[in-house]
Amino acid sequence: MNLSYWELKNWFTNIDYTIVGSGIVGLHAALRLRERFPESKILVLEKGMLPQGASTKNAGFACFGSLSEIINDLKSHTEEEVIQLIQKRWEGLQLLRKNLGDEAIDFKPFGGYELFLENDDTNYDLSLNKMAFINEILKPIFKTAVFTKEIERFGFNGTKEYLIFNPFEAQIDTGNMMQALLKKAISDNILILNQQTVTEYQESINGVQVAIGDFSFKTKKIVFATNGFASSITNGAVKPARAQVLITEPIPNLDVKGTFHLDKGYYYFRNINDRILIGGGRNLDFERETTSEFGETAIIQNRLEFLLKNVILPNQDFKVEHRWSGIMGLGSSKNPIVSQLSEHVYCGVRLGGMGVAIGSLIGTELADLI
Repeated sequence: MNLSYWELKNWFTNIDYTIVGSGIVGLHAALRLRERFPESKILVLEKGMLPQGASTKNAGFACFGSLSEIINDLKSHTEEEVIQLIQKRWEGLQLLRKNLGDEAIDFKPFGGYELFLENDDTNYDLSLNKMAFINEILKPIFKTAVFTKEIERFGFNGTKEYLIFNPFEAQIDTGNMMQALLKKAISDNILILNQQTVTEYQESINGVQVAIGDFSFKTKKIVFATNGFASSITNGAVKPARAQVLITEPIPNLDVKGTFHLDKGYYYFRNINDRILIGGGRNLDFERETTSEFGETAIIQNRLEFLLKNVILPNQDFKVEHRWSGIMGLGSSKNPIVSQLSEHVYCGVRLGGMGVAIGSLIGTELADLI
């Protein structure tokens, strides 16, 4: 199909910046470029009907890492790297709230909890022993102790007596957040085209020729904010990681309120509209979950249901209403990649499963490279 003169003129002529990916990172990059270059023409291309990876599929946790997850990260990262990562996640959350407002994203500061299964002596003991040390290294960021020990009071079954509480954690409504972000981008005269897959790009001295199917156009700069789908542009430094989720039907008199982590952050659940949303379990089948294909598997969905039935809601009937998955971007390091790949090509990827927290900051840093 040939595009019309009007379509070519308004959408595909004199483009200054083309951003690939309309998720949290891509739209924050676009908004920051608009701030820096008020007169520029900015085009965002999105391969999905909605942001395709995890921006509209995540669990809505405004978090920066559970205690056992942070302890685990210290095995593969230096203390300085871990502190820096947490600082970035925390700054990113503040930036997201500032940009969109707490009401728009339905920000609820209920705090976060980490629970430990009865037989998980190793992680439980290690977390309690290391808690004072982790609080100490995080004090420069939070000015007070982040993690404290609390008696379990939610009626969970088969868990240790104490939970670890973090008052700085909160919930957001993922759908409301992304809608607010899209509205803000559109009101800032940022062009967004959905269901457009960039099939290739060719760089020249004064710009980049971008192909979407059998059509191509020229842009001065191209910015990739494709996170879990960025393996090819990063030579394998980013690997896709599927995260599976399910949500129950509304549950009468639900007493669970907050964001909850289990097993070094590999499982997570929260309340939302009288329901429980639970996700995770990637560690049951790392190989099969290292994929950019959406989908659910019996081994993980069964485990999520087992935890709901036996641990989270032991004395309550519930029905699963819906299941889905999202694609995260992970790698050997949890440090995000924000870099200029060549003269006119940039990328901001590998958010390490912390897109809600760190995405706004990475998008802004990415735009500031240009």
